[in-house]
Amino acid sequence: MTQTASDSALSADGEQRRFASLDPRTGEVVAHHPIHTAAEVEDAVSSAREAAAWWAGLGFEGRRTKLDAWRRILSQRSDEFIALISSETGKPADDSRVEVALVMDHLHWASRQAGRVLGKRRVSSGMLMFNHSATLEYRPLGVIGVIGPWNYPAHTPMGSISYALSAGNAVVFKPSEFTPGVGTFLASTFTEAVPEYPVFQVVTGFGETGAALVASGVDKIAFTGSTRTGKKVMAAAAASLTPVLVECGGKDALIVDSDADLTAAAEAAIWGAVSNAGQTCAGVERIYVAEDVADEFTEIVVKRANKLKPGGEPNANLGPITMPSQVEIIREHVQDALDRGGKALVGGPDSIRPPYVEPVVLADVPEDSLAVTEETFGPTVVINRVPNALEGVRLANQSKYGLGAAVFSKSRGEELAAELRVGMVSVNSVLTYAAIPGLPFGGVGDSGFGRIHGEDGLREFAYAKAVTKLKFTSLINMATFDRSSMAGKQMLRLARMLFGR
Repeated sequence: MTQTASDSALSADGEQRRFASLDPRTGEVVAHHPIHTAAEVEDAVSSAREAAAWWAGLGFEGRRTKLDAWRRILSQRSDEFIALISSETGKPADDSRVEVALVMDHLHWASRQAGRVLGKRRVSSGMLMFNHSATLEYRPLGVIGVIGPWNYPAHTPMGSISYALSAGNAVVFKPSEFTPGVGTFLASTFTEAVPEYPVFQVVTGFGETGAALVASGVDKIAFTGSTRTGKKVMAAAAASLTPVLVECGGKDALIVDSDADLTAAAEAAIWGAVSNAGQTCAGVERIYVAEDVADEFTEIVVKRANKLKPGGEPNANLGPITMPSQVEIIREHVQDALDRGGKALVGGPDSIRPPYVEPVVLADVPEDSLAVTEETFGPTVVINRVPNALEGVRLANQSKYGLGAAVFSKSRGEELAAELRVGMVSVNSVLTYAAIPGLPFGGVGDSGFGRIHGEDGLREFAYAKAVTKLKFTSLINMATFDRSSMAGKQMLRLARMLFGR
């Protein structure tokens, strides 16, 4: 059976409570899904407990075999998966293809690396405890609750799900109410590969369902969404001391140095700002370009942006804004920038025609305007000139967010990257770190904390377990009240000799 929570929630008249997921391009219904109640969420977590024990007991190789089978199913049904992602988000087919490819890549990496990263290993006991052996391993937490976003409804939550499963946990996943079908597809395909226990379940609904998952007694919550909602999740989780991983928004900057390849920088800037209709938490929203190359760089950006058009066709440059309420935020940010003295080099307020927003390129926007300080989450970008790249870094670091950034420079890209207060930086590219499974993904400040992906992402879903074992009795034994009067002096003398020089 498909491992989804019960569909038994009933309305007052006895009918099952369900909601529709809509294609944002047309408004047509894609499918209907249950609104799971708090009781149903608790049932899902309860059944996941038994499943977690069985799943952990398979060991790394046993889980890898199962996860490999799931990955093959995802590959075999990739056309169906791609079409579903595009239907619920409106994104072009190629964007969905990239997302599915990343899902498979990360799942492959996590399942293969989990044993190396988390498995038991010997640790040096040190000179003072030389008569003991020491080992360290990372044990699964149990049941992980994952609350996913709508902008990358497969790749982003799978950054938690793949790693949590590989680490030996069961997962209960609450997808966004805008993309419930993607979550259901992931759970149903997993069940094809792993039918024995409900290791990976999905619960669907609105904010109340997500809140119920936070309060359900899971062993950790992995949340992706807005900073405002992330704070609410943290507050709710604090009541039960449930640990959280929080990946929130960003206001990522791209720094263009005087010696940058301007054509490459401009192409990357437009891609980072406009791909996925700008609905990327680590997308490019601010550009700081060195004054002596600003004219040439801006000219290339404007020329490139003017060629891009949104649409609902599979081969469109960019799709619609998936969440209708986001359109008004985009409109507010663009209008505020213009009211504050900024210039629209491409598009403007008239570019915003729901559900589509054409690319908007703004320039000379004050640093305290909404388009610079707050996450816009649309196909807009601000280009501001700076005397030099270091000033661009300083301005980039003034943001309350600290997710990712990009630097274009031929001679000092790594030097500039080191000065940026963010979790990730791409040098002479954009967003590359998100596609490298071995690198951790996450930020600082209002962008959240904790990491998905990479070795850090595996350890997020495990706890460290340290074990020591006495090999033989030491001549200096401080762990007894029968110790000699000289034992403490002898140990201190030894410590001074070993470590005090």
